Amino acid sequence: MRYRTLGRTGWKVSEISFGAWAIGGTWGKVDDRESLAALHRAIDLGVNFIDTADVYGDGHSERLVGQLVRERSETIRVATKAGRRLSPHTADGYNKRNLTGFIERSLRNLRTDCLDLVQLHCPPTDVYYRPEVFEALDDIVRAGKIRYYGVSVERVEEAIKAIEYPHVQSVQIIFNMFRHRPAELFFAEAKKRKVGILARVPLASGLLTGKMTRRTQFSPDDHRKFNRQGEAFDRGETFSGVDYDTGLKAVEELKRLVPNGATMTQFALRWILMHDAVTCAIPGAKHPDQAEQNIRASSLPRLSRATMVKVEAIYSKYIRQQVHHRW
Repeated sequence: MRYRTLGRTGWKVSEISFGAWAIGGTWGKVDDRESLAALHRAIDLGVNFIDTADVYGDGHSERLVGQLVRERSETIRVATKAGRRLSPHTADGYNKRNLTGFIERSLRNLRTDCLDLVQLHCPPTDVYYRPEVFEALDDIVRAGKIRYYGVSVERVEEAIKAIEYPHVQSVQIIFNMFRHRPAELFFAEAKKRKVGILARVPLASGLLTGKMTRRTQFSPDDHRKFNRQGEAFDRGETFSGVDYDTGLKAVEELKRLVPNGATMTQFALRWILMHDAVTCAIPGAKHPDQAEQNIRASSLPRLSRATMVKVEAIYSKYIRQQVHHRW
C-alpha cells in the first residue's frame, strides 16, 4: 500500500481506502459478518482511512465502522458526512443547530468523542455561498466535536467554490474513467490550496469492474435499479450518470487496455491514482475478496502515456457527451 497526505491535516492515508456506502444499504443484500470481514481485511492490507455517512443504512454503516475501530489497534481515520438527513433537503437546513445535531448522532454511532473528518453531504449549491455554514463548522471544531471538515460535492463548480473557505481540508467528488472533468481545472486549484481529494464512485457503481452485462439483475433495494434516472437522488450517483448500455460498450473497449496480470477493477482504480492531486480512491467492498482485489491496484505499475491517451479517446467516443458538462 502507498500513502498520500490528506490536505493540510498531516495525515498519511492509504491511496486505496474503503468506501462504506455499500455496507450500509441501497446496494442490494448485505451481510454484517461479511461486511466486517471486508473491513478487517482492508485494514490487514494497509488501509487506514474509511469513508461513511450518517444516512448509509440510517447510521448502520457508521455503527459497523465504529465496531471495527474498537476491534483494531491501528490508527484508522474515519470520515463521515452530515446534511442528507434533512427533510426537505434545503440550504436553510444547513445551520449550526442541525449540523450539531447530526454530528452528535454520528459521535454516538461511531462511539467516539471527536470525529476525524466531517463532510457536508452534497448540499444544495446555495450552501457554498453561505459563509455562515462554514463559520458554524469552525465553531464545532473549536468545541472539540470534530477535528477537520470538508465537503462532498456533485459538481465541479461546487468544489471550486468550496475551497475558497480556508478551513475546508478535503473535497470528495466523483472521479473515474467515466468522469474526467474534475481533472481539467479543479485538481490544479486543489493542489494550489493543499486540499485533499477523495475520488468517490471510483468504479461507476460497478460498471468499471467489467463484470456487468445486459443480463445483470439488480434487486429492488439497489440504487442501480431504482435511481437510474435520478428518481431518489442525483442521477450522477448511479453509474456516474452514464446510460447503462452505453457504459457497457465503453467498458468492452477499455478491457482491451487492461495491463497483464491486472483486472478491469484494478485498471480503473490505477487510472485514478495516476492523477497526483488525488489523495485516495474509496471503492466499496461487501466481501473480503473484493477489498483485497481493490487494494492490489495500489501496487500496479504506472500506466503508460499511450494507455492514458486511449482511455481519453474511449471517454470522448462514448461518455463525454452524456456527462462532461452536467457535473
